Amino acid sequence: MWRPEGRCISREDQRMDPDEEKALADIEKYGCHIIHVMAEGEAAPFSYSIGIWRSTGAPELVEVGLKPPIAQFAINEYNRRVRAGERFEDGQFAGGFLEGFDCLFREVDRAHYRDYLGWARWLYRGNDFPTLQLVYPTTSGVWPWQPEASEWFRRWQTLLVPPPNQ
Repeated sequence: MWRPEGRCISREDQRMDPDEEKALADIEKYGCHIIHVMAEGEAAPFSYSIGIWRSTGAPELVEVGLKPPIAQFAINEYNRRVRAGERFEDGQFAGGFLEGFDCLFREVDRAHYRDYLGWARWLYRGNDFPTLQLVYPTTSGVWPWQPEASEWFRRWQTLLVPPPNQ
């Protein structure tokens, strides 16, 4: 399994501010650091990992629309599971991330990296790293691409990938 250690930012590379130092310390200690971006206007909140690819060779993870505590749990659970050797791939459904619901993993289109993965782009010095989006249904089991999904839900959980062929 190839890992990007030589291509990542390290403490020896440059003078770091306290937030950058904290991110690198979390990656060393826990295998990742989690960034939460709050909702702004009509834009939904989102959260993402940095360092999982560096630590395990598994893709980073992003989710859009969940409250920070729920997103924190989901990303930490993903990190825990990939550190234990489990792997997730594009198009795979899996449970254990949101209580009572399976989620779908989708490969993020790199066209979205600049808007959604800024700190990961800093760590990896560009866009050359894989990322999955954790996609979830409504509490009624409706996915954002389904016709019965509300316009609000579609906007709130922006898909960073094309919808699956269903």
